[in-house]
Amino acid sequence: MALVLMCGLSFSGKSTLATQLALELGAELLSLDGINEERGLHGGQGIPLEEWANTNRIAHGRAGALLASDRHVVVDDTGSPRFIRDAWRATATGSAAPFVLVWVQISPELQRRRVLANRDQPSRADVTDAVLTEHAASFEAPNEEAPLIVDAARTTDPATVSAVVAEIRARIVRPPTLLPRTGGLGSPDGTGPTR
Repeated sequence: MALVLMCGLSFSGKSTLATQLALELGAELLSLDGINEERGLHGGQGIPLEEWANTNRIAHGRAGALLASDRHVVVDDTGSPRFIRDAWRATATGSAAPFVLVWVQISPELQRRRVLANRDQPSRADVTDAVLTEHAASFEAPNEEAPLIVDAARTTDPATVSAVVAEIRARIVRPPTLLPRTGGLGSPDGTGPTR
């Protein structure tokens, strides 16, 4: 069993990749947006902090139960700021499960193109400009947390998905000990996995 946490800005393709990772790993997919929807909340429109805290408590409880039943869990969330990631690490540690952080990096230009395309032809819930700006301002990049880095332009590429799955499996057996390099899985510079 392992806990895989997605990390990145809105419209980076985290949910798309998380779905594929869960399928390939035989893992349970735990979506914080999904929990919000169950609760009648819509994150892209802004949610009070206390409601996000409640959603996080629910998610951690579900993850703990799944890990206790020896299941892999892929958590689909923004993974920001740092204290959120640290809480997920603690949940993994409390279940004696390996923790893997997958950071999907997106440029501001690509994010804006995806936001505008979604507003023109919706394929997912919109995120207001105010929420996008607030999220970008509060995002704490996990540069020193040994993330597995994925290029947002390649989250649907089968070869990238396979490489991410292979690296997750390797990290479950052998946790990362090196600091991250430039580039990553599916990165334009082709440097490969980042540890």
